[in-house]
Amino acid sequence: MTFSINTNGASLIALQNLNTTSTALQQTQQEISTGLKVSGPTSNGAIWAIAQNSRSDISALDTVTDSLNRAVSTVDVAVSAGQSISDLLNQMKSKALAATDTSLSTTSIAALNNDFVALRNQIKQIVSNASFNGVNMIKSGGTSIYALANSAGTSKLTVAAESLALGGTTLTVTASSSFSTNATASAQLALVNASITNVNAAVAKLGTGVNALQTQLSFISQLQDSMTTGVGNLVDADVAKESANLTALQTKQQLGIQALSIANASSSALLSLFH
Repeated sequence: MTFSINTNGASLIALQNLNTTSTALQQTQQEISTGLKVSGPTSNGAIWAIAQNSRSDISALDTVTDSLNRAVSTVDVAVSAGQSISDLLNQMKSKALAATDTSLSTTSIAALNNDFVALRNQIKQIVSNASFNGVNMIKSGGTSIYALANSAGTSKLTVAAESLALGGTTLTVTASSSFSTNATASAQLALVNASITNVNAAVAKLGTGVNALQTQLSFISQLQDSMTTGVGNLVDADVAKESANLTALQTKQQLGIQALSIANASSSALLSLFH
């Protein structure tokens, strides 16, 4: 063995080992405190970049969810209004049909017409007020819905507007429809029957649109959960494992300190050569 007063090789080796242990211990303590094995680009640049890109998509999906929820609410209002209009048309049909009875007096026909007109006016009010967030899908020239369908903004779900306004191509009963005789009641009955068929078909289309939006909303929720789990698999630390590793590294650090102390003490043994 060569002894030197200038260089203590054993001490240098002990110090290197102690520094390595201290670095590993610091990393383990950081993983336990943050719960992350990759907390930044210095931990693992490639994994961090992948995780950050995924986090960006997950955050963007929150916006997609908001867009879909607004669309669902808007179309739901239109569907509810359409159902009410369909119910009112059914009642108007009963009034018009009753008025075609030739045995009725003029007074009776007038009474039925009053009910018919009141129901007609209710339809007008419903169409006018069927708005959500300022969007009305069933008025004349109503607004179609375009909801975001992905995080890139390159895909959208469309639910077309369905005009249920009086006097339109769907609801052929006009804003001035009424009857005063059996003959005019029969004419209005024909308009009401056509309107019932058309309105029910239009409301069915809106219902299909709601289902499509809700299906996409469910998919986005599941996708977001899967992506969140995937990011966790990439960057989350195994806290139980790191806890056990922490104990081992703390023990190793204490032994390293003792080894360095012993190595440093070996230099003082040279003094005994000069006594």
